[in-house]
Amino acid sequence: MPSSHPLPSSCHWFSVLAAALDPRSAPRLAWLLVGAVLARGRRTVTTWIRSAGLSDEYRPCYTTVAALGGRTDRAASHLLREVVRPLAAEARRLTLALDDTPTERYGATVQGAGVHHNPTPGPAGGPFVYGHVWVVLGLLARHPSWGIVALPLLARLYVRRKDLPGIPARTRPGFRTKLELAVELVRWAASWLGHLGKPLWVVADGAYAKAPVLKPLRELGVTVVSRLRKDSALWSVPGPRAPHQRGPNRTYGDQRIELAKRAGQTRGWATGTFDLYGKPTEKKYKTFVATWRPAGGAIRVVLVDEPTGWVAFFCTDTAAPVGDILGSVASRFSLEIAFRDLKEVVGAGQQQVRLVRANVGAFHVCLWALTMTEAWAWNRDAKALAGHRAASPWDDGERRPSHADKRRAWRRELLRNEIQAVLRPGINEAELQVAAERLLDLAA
Repeated sequence: MPSSHPLPSSCHWFSVLAAALDPRSAPRLAWLLVGAVLARGRRTVTTWIRSAGLSDEYRPCYTTVAALGGRTDRAASHLLREVVRPLAAEARRLTLALDDTPTERYGATVQGAGVHHNPTPGPAGGPFVYGHVWVVLGLLARHPSWGIVALPLLARLYVRRKDLPGIPARTRPGFRTKLELAVELVRWAASWLGHLGKPLWVVADGAYAKAPVLKPLRELGVTVVSRLRKDSALWSVPGPRAPHQRGPNRTYGDQRIELAKRAGQTRGWATGTFDLYGKPTEKKYKTFVATWRPAGGAIRVVLVDEPTGWVAFFCTDTAAPVGDILGSVASRFSLEIAFRDLKEVVGAGQQQVRLVRANVGAFHVCLWALTMTEAWAWNRDAKALAGHRAASPWDDGERRPSHADKRRAWRRELLRNEIQAVLRPGINEAELQVAAERLLDLAA
């Protein structure tokens, strides 16, 4: 059974998220979230169960993970309200990052798994990966010392149309493209963040810079920043209406704009210093307003002269400053860092569950464990979070704490709390032995 002593105050987040489930399952989910933070080695669901002390209830635990897979939107709203939103309270606008990432899986009976493009094959990896693909939405928050940190909120499982027949009809989701899933995620976020009265921006990978995403988000009043293809069919801004001209105002101009010609022209370039990747960076750029049919109207285009050649970005807010556009593009990299930590540190994709809802629930447990760890460490001293480096003089003690450092520090607090509870006055030898065995299991 799980420990009976009170957890640290930050752990009330686990109960807040668990409130999305039926009251009979909520306590079990709260302890599974504790187990996901404490887990070491291969982070399967059984490892969470053992770390949480729920081994006698392992069957209901698997049922709880699957139940969470059907309530992720509701649980994520609790996470956004209680955990994430306070970290961005001082921001003048709210910036969301959108991208997809695969998790490798093995076995033909894993529902929803298929062959997908591998975005990070590495030296020995192949161009394709078998497993799941998740479209993930995260909030980008600026830490006063660590810069931009991505806080993942919610994800959607993308299943190829050809892989859907492998899922039983009663649990089979309808087919939706990644672009449709992306719009669905942003609609969810806008419904919870819109009442704050702050501008809402979305910075996305270039694969999402397409009409099925840009036009619905424009209707929502959401500003989109992304990369622009070099062969994009841009048009000029339409001029003023002629006197007595009938009909609606024109949306697109009649002069074609070719990005390659604009980039090749020597006039119009400017140089500015912008805050990119946590430090002042000088960039040579050119900016102008054009119209683009996939965006449904006018966009601001920014061309940047890089050592490897020019690149193009765009923003659907034509009044946006160049520094804000380039800063948003640079900040999206923090979501890629979150994906790396999600797989390598938290262990997403290792859970060894088969049903589609169980996979969705298990992935979100990992997703929210990462976000809550970042939130727990937000206002703590960086040196205290990386205190273990004193035993490693070859390490750089001045670098900012990694997610692994923050996770380790939170685990130490949880275990310290458990040890202090064991050392209370009046404890008998049998209770001390049980606690010692549990701590040894967690440590070894």
